Amino acid sequence: MEIVSRALRFGEGPRWRDGWLWFSDMRDSAVKRVRPCGTQETVLRLEGDPSGLGWLPDGSLLVVSMRDHRLLRWTGSRLETLADLSPWCGGPANDMVVDQFGNAFVGNLGFDFSEGEAMRSTVLLRVDVRGRVAVVADDLACPNGMAITPDGSTLVVGQSASSDLLAFDLDDAGNLSNRRVYAALTEGRVCDGLCMDAEGCVWVASPMTHEFLHIRPGGELLQRVDTGERFAIACMLGGDDRRTLFCLTAASLEVFGDPEQIGGQVASMRVSVPGAGWP
Repeated sequence: MEIVSRALRFGEGPRWRDGWLWFSDMRDSAVKRVRPCGTQETVLRLEGDPSGLGWLPDGSLLVVSMRDHRLLRWTGSRLETLADLSPWCGGPANDMVVDQFGNAFVGNLGFDFSEGEAMRSTVLLRVDVRGRVAVVADDLACPNGMAITPDGSTLVVGQSASSDLLAFDLDDAGNLSNRRVYAALTEGRVCDGLCMDAEGCVWVASPMTHEFLHIRPGGELLQRVDTGERFAIACMLGGDDRRTLFCLTAASLEVFGDPEQIGGQVASMRVSVPGAGWP
């Protein structure tokens, strides 16, 4: 992998849009974006810890604010609350994917790891373009990275406290049904961020085993990218042909520790199958 940027602390939620890789720098309380050549800028700053990113059909940016359990909308000049998620969040709000109709699917940790709470199951929320919130799935083990297939019919959900990647049928109204296991990870692997390619396979960041995994539905491992001592946090397929895999890594998982020791990076590598679907 080639280094794209070291000008971040702890990157999460990478998304490709209009020639830029967008991401949340949780430790720096900012949404940033970087070109494949390394040119980088800060888009906006906000109180709290930003996480999942996505866009509504009108082009406005959605940002998950983790600690205050809000889904924020950025118009380019104004930051406003689209939805208060606190009644449904058992822990910090987390990653998100937005479908073609503007339905935002938002996960939460279910417990507060920074306070030493024990893991407990939680729910997946859907927020529509008017800010209305509904529970669309329950009994999830820290839902994290998510992606929607190119035909819009299936939502894949990674779980950071389970080896199972889940799949749901997704209809045009944003309802989920037919819960099933998309793939079962092995050898101590769990999912942080993930993205999907044009063949319906996923790239998964497995932080605890220091690797990015290319996985077919059913669990067949197609490719493994070792990150050495660095933790694999999240990934996104982008570039002009969507065949560049952008990989966010960190030297430490102590997100609220010394920023100099967290050592966030964006790196990239070329792959054969392009990205597709959402995000």
